[in-house]
Amino acid sequence: MHGANYRDGKGQVFTRKEYIKGKPQIKIAKFQGGKRGTYQYCVQLLLNEKIQIRHMAIESTRLAANKTLEKTTGESGYYSRLRIYPHNLLRENKQIATAGADRVSEGMRRSWGKAVSLGARVKQGQCIMELYVNGDAHLTAAKKALHGSCVKLPGTPLIKVIDWNKLSP
Repeated sequence: MHGANYRDGKGQVFTRKEYIKGKPQIKIAKFQGGKRGTYQYCVQLLLNEKIQIRHMAIESTRLAANKTLEKTTGESGYYSRLRIYPHNLLRENKQIATAGADRVSEGMRRSWGKAVSLGARVKQGQCIMELYVNGDAHLTAAKKALHGSCVKLPGTPLIKVIDWNKLSP
């Protein structure tokens, strides 16, 4: 199914994975990247609306931002951190769409569905990802990296710069 079908977080969140046999694995490889240290700026990626994001979108956003920023700063010139975790199980009631499907499928009978993906519910103004950098040249590169990576997220993003001047968390 399309990611747009899971964009609105409606209903109760289903997070109890211990009761599910075929639970999906999380696609996010790393939640932190780069090198920890003292940085001058913190650049945050925020979302302006209440929305649900699938774990594949979170991972592709992280990859795009890290690869773009790594070209200019190097591996040890920045520190990135994801601030959300996809806890919510997303289900799908698969339908057959071939000739004679009405005789085979059961439609909406027993339509609870199978767990196919994971998602994170994000509140309005919540931080998705943080990049810590030094210097004005790296600051513009971090803004550009987040701007290029936020295309992969649903909703309208906002990039916020904070003067940090302390150790990264």
